[in-house]
Amino acid sequence: MSDSNPWLSVVGIGDSGLDSLTPVAKSALDAADVIFGGKRHLAHLGNDQRNLQSWSSPFSDSIERVLEYRGQTVVILATGNPLWFGAGSALIRSVSAEEIRFYPTPSAYSLAAARLGWPIEDTFCLTVHGRRLESLIPFITPNQKLLVLCHNGGSPGEIAKMLNDRGYGDSVLTALSHMDGQQETVLENNANEWHETDLPHLTTLAVHCIAGQNAMIASTTPGLPDQAFEHDGKITKREVRAATVSALAPLPGQFLWDVGAGSGSVAIEWCRATKGATASAIEQHQDRLGMIRNNALALGTPNLEIVAGSAPDALNNLSHPDAIFIGGGVSTDGVVEACWDALLPQGRLVANAVTIEGESRLIAAQETYGGELVRFAISRAEAVGSFQGWKPMMPVTQWRVAKK
Repeated sequence: MSDSNPWLSVVGIGDSGLDSLTPVAKSALDAADVIFGGKRHLAHLGNDQRNLQSWSSPFSDSIERVLEYRGQTVVILATGNPLWFGAGSALIRSVSAEEIRFYPTPSAYSLAAARLGWPIEDTFCLTVHGRRLESLIPFITPNQKLLVLCHNGGSPGEIAKMLNDRGYGDSVLTALSHMDGQQETVLENNANEWHETDLPHLTTLAVHCIAGQNAMIASTTPGLPDQAFEHDGKITKREVRAATVSALAPLPGQFLWDVGAGSGSVAIEWCRATKGATASAIEQHQDRLGMIRNNALALGTPNLEIVAGSAPDALNNLSHPDAIFIGGGVSTDGVVEACWDALLPQGRLVANAVTIEGESRLIAAQETYGGELVRFAISRAEAVGSFQGWKPMMPVTQWRVAKK
């Protein structure tokens, strides 16, 4: 087929069924030989005698089935805007842009914002459909507004509990179900008074975050307090960590290695700093692996990959990174070299050392690969009897370099 007439169309459909389609989307649907969709979507077609195909699980198997019909006229029915946490996001990884055309209808976010009068540009649009609830944590901040696609009818209650546990019990929750359909319902209450546990699966939850006196407030700007992390003392301290993550320069969708991760603090701050940032935390000490996992869940980065092992051997099977932090093991033979070889072009490498031996390795690395050396000498005020005095922390030498 020509580029102007792709074989695959993805038609967004609302809860009102065929009435939600534009004339051009309806024409695309009418021309289809094969129609894929969920049972709820296909039910809008009534007794249609064409080849109707329901989604299977896992969804990747369904995509393979769609590809078997390449060359025929195929329509996929999807909810709302298929390219906003919808089926389209998965399809475009398997089908080229020339083969597919999208016909969106208003998304659940647009419908919910319209009912509440919330400007979408001032609202975080999120999903917990097939994702961990902890992914919402970085967005729970005072006076923030969230629109969350629910995984099922129990999601609003689980989110209400999370808000309560974090000191946001006064937050206002509005559950909007089956918007634009005949079964549309709206339920509103505060998180600390939320008792509904079995709402419809097709629910979008609006959250106006209201912080209580003891609310947990954690900015996504790097430099969380040390006490925000579970650790055994082996942690990149707050001031140095802020400078370290700044030097690593998190960018949307990029991937970090945190080598010798300790508590995982640098990897977690990297993931929190920007949209789609991912990381692998490499740590050889077994007792610290649980700390990393606990910190990742508590601070809203549940997808952090934890790799048990020591560098350089533990690095062999990892994807090539956009940035690398070496917080432990910099003195080990081959670690700096293996990291440099794996780093992608334009990538950033940052390494910290507190020992003389580690510092000598960084000096040698700077002579070989370039970059710059920085030393941090930080003091914190502590009690000295009834007064206060400055207590110096161990100096930290940092090597930072970009791979041209």
